[in-house]
Amino acid sequence: MAHIDYYFATLSPYTYLAGTRFEEVAAKHGATITYKPLDVIALFGRTGGTPPKDRHINRIEYRAQELVRQAKKYDMPFNLKPAHWPTNAAPSSYAIIAAQNAGGGDLGKLVHAILRAVWSEEKDIAEDAVIKAALTEAGFDPALSDSGLLTGAETYAANLEEAVDKGVFGAPFYIVDGDQRFWGQDKIEDLDAHLSGTL
Repeated sequence: MAHIDYYFATLSPYTYLAGTRFEEVAAKHGATITYKPLDVIALFGRTGGTPPKDRHINRIEYRAQELVRQAKKYDMPFNLKPAHWPTNAAPSSYAIIAAQNAGGGDLGKLVHAILRAVWSEEKDIAEDAVIKAALTEAGFDPALSDSGLLTGAETYAANLEEAVDKGVFGAPFYIVDGDQRFWGQDKIEDLDAHLSGTL
């Protein structure tokens, strides 16, 4: 049975556009998942990337068109310029880490609820009430947003270091069995084919 390390950022529009397709592919193949939220802006700085606001206008304009097209392709509500972006991604990331450690709910649903709050619902995921609502929606104890903050901070930082060491440079990023790397929500089909043994 395959295992997938899933590196992502709770502010990433491309992670949002993955929806729940990644979890559906993993479930189809009986693959296990470890969720590894990280600071994607710090990751860019460590791996030769450029934050969106600092990119050349050509890249900024293309990104704007492509995000809208991808949202339409997957029939997902999407706001290109959400009211609360960027914001502090750490609290939502800590909550995901705490939920993964606690168990008992649906992590994929939690991640998507947080991302949906940013890119569709005009909510600030740095706010405790927004995080608690996402935890509740995904079947977790909302009090998890107040617990394990030190562990969350340590794990969040460790995820970044591990990502750099393992060849990650963007989000979402999927690594199968510590070796095969897939970058971007548009590579979920290829990930599916790899897990099927055809790619």
